[in-house]
Amino acid sequence: MKHIIEAKALATTPQAQTVCIDENSAGQRLDNYLIRVFKGVPKTRVYRMIRSGEVRVNKGRVSADDRLAEGDLVRLPPVRISERVLEKSQAMQAQVARAAPAREFAVLLEDDHLLVINKPAGVAVHGGSGVSFGVIEQLRMARPQAKFLELVHRLDRETSGILLVAKKRSALKNLQDQFRERQTGKTYLAMVRGLWPAKLKVLDKPLYKYELDASTAQAGERRVRVVSRDDPHGMPSVTLVRVRAQLALGSLLEVTIKTGRTHQIRVHLASEGFPILGDDKYGDFDLNKSLARATGSAGLKRMFLHAWRLQFNHPATGERLEVLADLPPELAHFAQ
Repeated sequence: MKHIIEAKALATTPQAQTVCIDENSAGQRLDNYLIRVFKGVPKTRVYRMIRSGEVRVNKGRVSADDRLAEGDLVRLPPVRISERVLEKSQAMQAQVARAAPAREFAVLLEDDHLLVINKPAGVAVHGGSGVSFGVIEQLRMARPQAKFLELVHRLDRETSGILLVAKKRSALKNLQDQFRERQTGKTYLAMVRGLWPAKLKVLDKPLYKYELDASTAQAGERRVRVVSRDDPHGMPSVTLVRVRAQLALGSLLEVTIKTGRTHQIRVHLASEGFPILGDDKYGDFDLNKSLARATGSAGLKRMFLHAWRLQFNHPATGERLEVLADLPPELAHFAQ
């Protein structure tokens, strides 16, 4: 009789093993599950194991995109991971653990399935791209007893507001499916330069993502621009805009995104001649400097973009939920 173990206890010894899928792994694609389990093993090797039938689920052959269910028995073939690769992986994990201080964030909603927090500006949602750690790593350090914590979606580092975290694998899959199928509602508050025309309500120019070349000081950084509708590289993008208030500093807008492209709101608004105040990538740089130089709390030291409202269906009950996050103090006084 084969020995059945939980995935978290998987060893890297070269012996075939059978793993029983628990609720935290249920709903995950097989290839993603194996890549997580076999850290340090090349992806090409993982896919070869699946195609050759070395990996089986409930004794049957499977495909890379098959999703696992709780209670499934997964046969894992013997795979030897070199000591060098294993040590490097462990060192990287230890480095992240040391770098990420435990931190809780303002909780807007929480139950056994999900956690909704109010992310402050200036904090990345996860480590990477020169950032040692982010919200998710800090949450995991603050909640060592939590078996599962994963980001459902992303927010730019400079953006504050609602961030959704799954506490179960099944909830993660359900919520990500909702985002992919556009069943969620994501509305931001943004203040832009100038008076936004009330009749301009739909922005749907395609967007193209690229990296700055070596000739710039920001070489390798990602940027986005609008492109023509016949550009083969353009990604369909839809942004809805509603004017909340016309103020002395500019227009306060409610912006709802129907697609989740990188920097979508920032680029769409700037392409119409109304950049977001404080935006250091697509904004009015001279105006930003002037606003930041204002003394005391009157100065705008960050981008005026805040994830204000999120609507989604609860992953377990199906109940339609709406979560709101008020403007943080450093932005609120500009909107009065």
